[in-house]
Amino acid sequence: MRMIPITTLVIVTLYVGYKLGRYIESSKKVSKKDESNVGEKVFEDTPVSRMLNADKYDDFKLVLIVRNDLGMTKGKAAAQCSHATLACYKRLSATNPKLLRAWEYSGQPKITLRANSQDELLELEKTACRLNLCAEIIQDAGRTQVSSGSMTVLGIGPGPSALIDQVTGHLKLY
Repeated sequence: MRMIPITTLVIVTLYVGYKLGRYIESSKKVSKKDESNVGEKVFEDTPVSRMLNADKYDDFKLVLIVRNDLGMTKGKAAAQCSHATLACYKRLSATNPKLLRAWEYSGQPKITLRANSQDELLELEKTACRLNLCAEIIQDAGRTQVSSGSMTVLGIGPGPSALIDQVTGHLKLY
């Protein structure tokens, strides 16, 4: 039996990995036309998160603020946090992919905090938007524990920890 030299095996493996990586990246690119066909949310060109320069910061996080007054179970709150995470991720991938990559490379830190009312959630969203942070409020469909349209979770970020702390630094862990 003839053995393949290790250098040949390494070169072939690297080449296949490179080609596979290029293929995966190209398949992720979706045109706006295709995006609207699959029901994706298309974000208008807004200044939200676009003005934040990831190179100016070295610490990033995503904060999920759960409404404590709704009495959701931990499982329900976790599902709502997942919706908020995905909404924030989609928004930043469309408006500031460099900031999103910086968060990804920093380990994708996520913090879950609590708010006591819808009014508090809305005020936090307003403050986050003033700082050009991505802020997404999730409204429940109302099929299980809470009324339809209830604002359950606010996602802020991913973004610079220093800016997010200006909005949420006073809140308690969930």
